[in-house]
Amino acid sequence: MHTVFAVILAIVILLIMITVHEFGHYLAGKALKFKINEFAIGFGPKLFRRVSKKNGEAFSVRLLPLGGFCAFEGEEGEDGEAHPDSFNKKAPWKRIIVLVAGPLMNYVLALLLIIISQFSFGQMLFKVGSVTPADESYAQYSLCADDLIVNADGKGIYLTTDLIYALKGKSEGDTVEMKVLRGGEKITVEVKLRTDCDFKNSEEAGKLFRALGIGTYIDGDGVARWDCAYESHRFGFFETLGRSFMYSFKIAGTIFRVLGELLTGHLGISSMGGPVTTIKLTSEVAAQSFQSFLEIATYIGVNLAVFNLLPIPALDGSKVIFCLIEWIFRKPVPRKVEAVIHAVGFFLILGFAVLVDILQFI
Repeated sequence: MHTVFAVILAIVILLIMITVHEFGHYLAGKALKFKINEFAIGFGPKLFRRVSKKNGEAFSVRLLPLGGFCAFEGEEGEDGEAHPDSFNKKAPWKRIIVLVAGPLMNYVLALLLIIISQFSFGQMLFKVGSVTPADESYAQYSLCADDLIVNADGKGIYLTTDLIYALKGKSEGDTVEMKVLRGGEKITVEVKLRTDCDFKNSEEAGKLFRALGIGTYIDGDGVARWDCAYESHRFGFFETLGRSFMYSFKIAGTIFRVLGELLTGHLGISSMGGPVTTIKLTSEVAAQSFQSFLEIATYIGVNLAVFNLLPIPALDGSKVIFCLIEWIFRKPVPRKVEAVIHAVGFFLILGFAVLVDILQFI
């Protein structure tokens, strides 16, 4: 029952985020007087459908709860372009606003959840569990048990990847200035690195922990684990507000870094996951606590916002590019050509999602 509940939580998070995304398109479309044919929650066969007698808009709830759409008149090609308020009859700048509104709503919701989480529970900070003993030269240049890391080498630390990129390129024996919370007091310490920080990608957390001298312990199954975790800490009102915005930017930055590592070959495709993997990981995290629920919902929201703005065919970012081309050259790319490009992009994205899920289970 716990597993079923966790999976339901994951599906709820995904459904809310996708619905909010489509609702952003809908609100912008209504404000700019686009003709909207249907707003749907979910995909597949209709469970419920209601049509407005006033404007002919349909609202529907569908069987598969992992998607949704806002169907604009004439959006997918030349059909419907005779209508004066069809999608492609509107000015390019208006279409761009409608396209960007979806990802923007995802980001706004994610930011709101971050603010709620950090004011309610505090910010999750990297906590040192124990430190591996070392020779005397490291005695006064080491972290201590229960230290919460706030800053490293002048860079704010919000995620483990922040620590990796703050220390990247440094060598064994180098000292790094860190700000930590020790006994509730913020202090500055000098930490001497115990190994080289020649990280190849953002997944090399083990190499990071060795460099910082983080200790290990043996769990109940006899497996060695790094003795570190994340712990909530409440900051003051204005600092919490500022950190909420910065945390959202850090999540977005991590997405770009991972994509960069994939394109340069520093990170393998097996590190990614499709819908099945996403639901699995989301369910595991979301069921831990309400704070974890908010954290994973935030992460998915920012991911959806950033990913949808990428210039990949079938995504909002790609459609924005086509609108910009039409705006600049005052002539659109042939609608049928654009439709084919987006259709091919959609099937490539779908195939890629299936492939990365399969790789997770091989």
